[in-house]
Parts: sequence; C-alpha cells; structure tokens
Amino acid sequence: MGWGKRGMLMAAVTVVCAVSALSAPGTAFAAPAPTPSATPSPTPSSTPVPDKDLEKVREQLDKLYHDAAVATDAYNAAEERTKKQSAEIVALAKRIATGQQRLEKLRDQAGAAARAQYRTGGLPPTAQFLLSDDPGQFLDGAGLVLQGQQATKKLIGELTGTQDDLQAYAVDAAAQWQKLDADRKTKADAKKKIEQQISAAKKLESELAKKDQERLDQLENQAALKAQTAWLDTGILKEINAKATEQGRKAVAFATAQLGKPYVWGAEGPGSFDCSGLTSQAWAAAGRPIPRTSQEQWQQLKHVDIKDMRPGDLIVYFTDASHVAIYIGDGAIIQAPRPGRNVTIAGAGSMAILGVVRPDA
Repeated sequence: MGWGKRGMLMAAVTVVCAVSALSAPGTAFAAPAPTPSATPSPTPSSTPVPDKDLEKVREQLDKLYHDAAVATDAYNAAEERTKKQSAEIVALAKRIATGQQRLEKLRDQAGAAARAQYRTGGLPPTAQFLLSDDPGQFLDGAGLVLQGQQATKKLIGELTGTQDDLQAYAVDAAAQWQKLDADRKTKADAKKKIEQQISAAKKLESELAKKDQERLDQLENQAALKAQTAWLDTGILKEINAKATEQGRKAVAFATAQLGKPYVWGAEGPGSFDCSGLTSQAWAAAGRPIPRTSQEQWQQLKHVDIKDMRPGDLIVYFTDASHVAIYIGDGAIIQAPRPGRNVTIAGAGSMAILGVVRPDA
C-alpha cells in the first residue's frame, strides 16, 4: 500500500488527536456517580435481626466487596496499559511525521538526480566517450559520473528504507490501537462490575435498621480481631524483628499521613485511595516506584518470609492477591480497606495472608 504525504500526515494527526482525547485529564480514575433509583429504597425493619443472620449478611458483604476489589484491580491494570499504549502511539505518530518529512526530502533529491541524468541525454559512458571531442575531459568527468551513480543508488536505498520504516510504524500504530481499544473495553467492563458490586452491598446494608448496622460493624470488627489474635497467638511477632530501611520509613510515613482519607476505587491520591493506590504511592514517595495493582505487586516484587518482614514491606491478602497493605511494625498495617471505609490501621493478621513482598529488596 502506498503512503502519500497527505495520507500519512492525516494518519499521524488522527492518531495524536485520538490519543489526546483518550488521555484527557479527569477521565482516568473518575469515581462512579450515584445512579438514581427508580424505586424507593425499602424501609429498614424495626425488628432486630438475629446475629446468625447478620453474620450471613456480613459474609455476603465480604464477597461483594471482594469481587469489587478484584474488578478494581482489573480496572487499574487496564488503565496502566492504556497509558503506556497511548504514549507508544503518540511516539509512533511522531516517527511517522518525521519519516514523512525525510521521505519528501529524499524524493526531491531523487527528482534532482533524474533531471540531471535527463540533461546528459541518458547516454551510457561508452557512447559519451566516443562522441566526446576531449576524451581526457570525459575521463575526468567519468569519475564524477560514477560517484553520481553510487550516490543515486544510495539515495534509492534510503528512499526505500524510509518507506519501509513508515509502513512498519503504521502497522505498529494500528496494532497498538487495537490493544488500546481492547483495554478500554476491559476498563468499561470492570467499571460496570465494580459499580454493580458496590451498589448491591450498599443496598444490602440499607435494608438494615441502624442498630443492626451498628451490630454488623461490631461483628466485622470481632471477626478481624479474632483473626488477628489467632495470628499473634502463633508467636510470629517474636520472630519478626527486622528494622525498616530508610526508604521503608519514608513509605510508612507517607501511608501514616493518609490516615482518615476515604477509600475510592481506582484512586491513587491525593485525597483518596484504593488499596494498591495507597501502597504504590507510598513507595513512589519513598523514591522507589512499584507496580500499580496488588496482583502486579505480588507477581513482580521480591517475596520474603513473614518472619523476615520489616516495616515498609507489603502484605498481600487472599488467594487472588486482591488486597494489599503496608506493614508498619508491631503486627499492624495501614490499609485502604474498601468502599465506605477510610485509610486506617489494622491488624496484619486480620485477613487471610497470601504473602509478603519487599519493594526495596
């Protein structure tokens, strides 16, 4: 397929404009807007709900928020990929524009060479020698002709190479665009699932009377305390005695300064955070950027034994690595828990630990 100047420049401009629209400020991590309900919320019952039923509600809420956390990780991962792909497409568009300018310059040079050849009549060197009145002068010029032929050959090679490069850039840009479009769909699907899970959880909680909601919070705290106590009863704290590094202290200090800020899915500060948004920003503040999502942090950072962990290390939770927090010492973590909660201190063993990773290994 040929690549004319107008077509190539239009392609480059189109790519840049489209990427600019995709990466417009304010669209990346927008919190879901409340969806107006067509039907009024059910009136909470005045009859107290038995603890065993509240425990089932708590388990349902845990599952809903867990699923929302998994979807949030998928959303964040897709967002990171779209940022990278957008940058690559912009870079390719710039290469296309630069290559097009070089292609036009080479074409001008090739045209000049063709016109010069036309002026000589296009005769082969032997014929020019036989027809020349001054063979000596011709032989001097023959060297220049040879140089000109070599230069023309090189020019044609550069022209062909530039055309091939432009073709490759265009193909690469098209491939990146397809990936970008796929990740946009992934983000949209994840966002929809997040909103559905959070909406269902809020509906479930809204159906409880105020006293039942308070009791539900108590049961949640009791479950966390029970898990933390069981973890501490293993004697693990006697084995954990490593001191924080300078970077670890900076990460903990950053996390500590965020206490009380709300959890918002997809957020990475400064006013709100999700779980991996908090941990990634804490370590960015410490001068060591780490992957954005809890799953990537689990996959890419160095794993350490729990007994060897130190303040600043990240504790990853649940078998699917859907939650992460920063260890601050003395068996405690700072975490952004879930929607409806704020950044807080909690027991390191209050949830099912998958493992520990170290950003500054």
